[in-house]
Amino acid sequence: MGAEHWMAVNLSAPGSYVHWNIFTVSVANLVLILVMVVIFGVALLVPFPHRGKDEVEGPRDGDKGASGKEVTLTAVASHDGNGYVTQPGDEKMWTARLRNRGLRLLPPGKLLPDRQPAYVRSWIYVFGVATLAALGVAIVSGFALALGGPDWWHYNPVGHFFNSLHLWSIELFMAFMVIHLWGKFWMAAWRGRRWMTWISGVVAFLVSVIECFTGYVSQQNLDSQWISTSGKDAFNAAGIGSFFNPMNFGQMLMWHIVLVPLVLVGIVGAHVLLVRVRGVSHPLPVRPARGRVARRALAASDAAEWRGPTRRYDILKEAGIAGTVVLVLVVVLASVLSSPNVPPVTVQSWAHATPGDFMATSAAELAGTSETATYGPPYNNNGTPPGSGDVQKIIVSWQQIAGVRQPIDAAKTFVLLPLATRASTDPALRSALNRYEAATKAQQSVWDVAYLKAVSHVTFTGGVPSVPGGDYGPVAVLVAKELTMAQSGALDAALLAQHQFYGTNYTKPLLFLEDGSYFSAVGAKLHLLGTQWGVMNETGGYPGQPWLWLYDLWYQIPGFRTSANVDLIAVYMTGIATILLLAVPFIPGLRDVPRYVPVHRLVWRSWNKGGPASPGPGEPKAAPAQVSGPATGAGQAGSPAGVSGRGGPG
Repeated sequence: MGAEHWMAVNLSAPGSYVHWNIFTVSVANLVLILVMVVIFGVALLVPFPHRGKDEVEGPRDGDKGASGKEVTLTAVASHDGNGYVTQPGDEKMWTARLRNRGLRLLPPGKLLPDRQPAYVRSWIYVFGVATLAALGVAIVSGFALALGGPDWWHYNPVGHFFNSLHLWSIELFMAFMVIHLWGKFWMAAWRGRRWMTWISGVVAFLVSVIECFTGYVSQQNLDSQWISTSGKDAFNAAGIGSFFNPMNFGQMLMWHIVLVPLVLVGIVGAHVLLVRVRGVSHPLPVRPARGRVARRALAASDAAEWRGPTRRYDILKEAGIAGTVVLVLVVVLASVLSSPNVPPVTVQSWAHATPGDFMATSAAELAGTSETATYGPPYNNNGTPPGSGDVQKIIVSWQQIAGVRQPIDAAKTFVLLPLATRASTDPALRSALNRYEAATKAQQSVWDVAYLKAVSHVTFTGGVPSVPGGDYGPVAVLVAKELTMAQSGALDAALLAQHQFYGTNYTKPLLFLEDGSYFSAVGAKLHLLGTQWGVMNETGGYPGQPWLWLYDLWYQIPGFRTSANVDLIAVYMTGIATILLLAVPFIPGLRDVPRYVPVHRLVWRSWNKGGPASPGPGEPKAAPAQVSGPATGAGQAGSPAGVSGRGGPG
């Protein structure tokens, strides 16, 4: 019994789609995005729970000390007593210097803190650890899949269940990461020399997209076929298609399970350490700082280490709870919704489903008129100069600079070489091949063009093709034999067998499939075309990859979508948007948006309205804070958070 019978809700049924203006989005994608927005909104609005006993210790900025003077908390705490003593003479040792520097930057009290600033009281703060928890489940479920091998989950119900765990852990990981990124933007979390924390978080998101992409194209099903053939044009246009080939299953699988995870875990680890070193960003002031003096004072306050009230914080307990909740969610989603697994299109299934289209495509390969035959780099030079074939150029042509790295002669690769493997046992085929190869290029072209026109009128009697009479030379025999070979399944094997050793590079069979009409017809039926936002979509009703909307957007814009350079436009525009996202901390105006759009008031509303709950029995009650006028900037300079104390407007 297949794993699909375990599903309580069948998302493998045809999906539903909504079209508005230039946008087309699947209902599943829309539901996922709306759920993320709702979660974000709930996290902003729902009060953060706390115990009856107030756990806050230490004065707030603005409280009055014993002398009656207002307390200003700007000093940076020192961290001593780590238990490490460098022996005399060892100070210059590399190990001692590195250890001492590490302890200065990240003492145990920061690495595993048991207290945190009292303003950290919002659900928005939870999504960082939730992202890490989902990543942990994704890694462990990936280990389980590795035990059975890359195709285990296609035929084994247990393997399919682990694949479902992996899918939904990734969906939660990316959703939580995006919500975390939203929260940090509206909190302006790059303040106080925390720009590296922001950049490392954005880079972790970008690497996660690459990790998800390589995972999708490693599935060996219809989704992976479609995403790889669609995505290869952007990589080819950028000149890296021969070095990062999404149609090479073996390469993508190794990137997915080895290279990218190592980079991702390293960057995520660095991001977490940066958070521990620099601390969480202080609350934004209720009112934006006015004047240069006030802004400078606020910047200095943001960079200072928090010296205000704190609350208990059990980081390991929080991680354990988050991990448990995420695991339960993943198991429920995997059990109820399973994961998509539409079988791939093969040359054999194509030849059986639409033999006429297969024969027309084979004839086009011989005639040199197919998409692959006229593509250009990295497959051949037939698409040069830019503007012809699929060679794209904006200022420069990266395809031409990269050159031909995966040579493909369409006629030989897709027709003549595969047929040659059967010629020794088929005298009629051997004779037709010998006659075709002995003819001049001009004669071959005459035969090819004549047959290409006639094959559009092919008819079948008992499965045997028949075309109108004409001077086609041996071409009619070659194409008919190719059809027989394809329908037997031998052509699939022959195209892969052109590589030595085990065949994991599906570039040739996928390019051959893409040259025909059947493959695109299947994609259109499942709403996977580029004009249907197909790179984002998944087969059936599954969410797919909504985080790729920025890349897919450029293919929907009038003017862009009809351009011969649309793939290069999408690469350039996505690259520019990515650079802007990375550079947010340094771009005046853009970095100030969170100050003037007061979403941050919802994050820190408990703090702005007076801070933590009332103190417990026997604990002192904090004095009301003093609100300083914004014109002088005094209230901003004295507060490490830039907040004008308790009782300020929320």
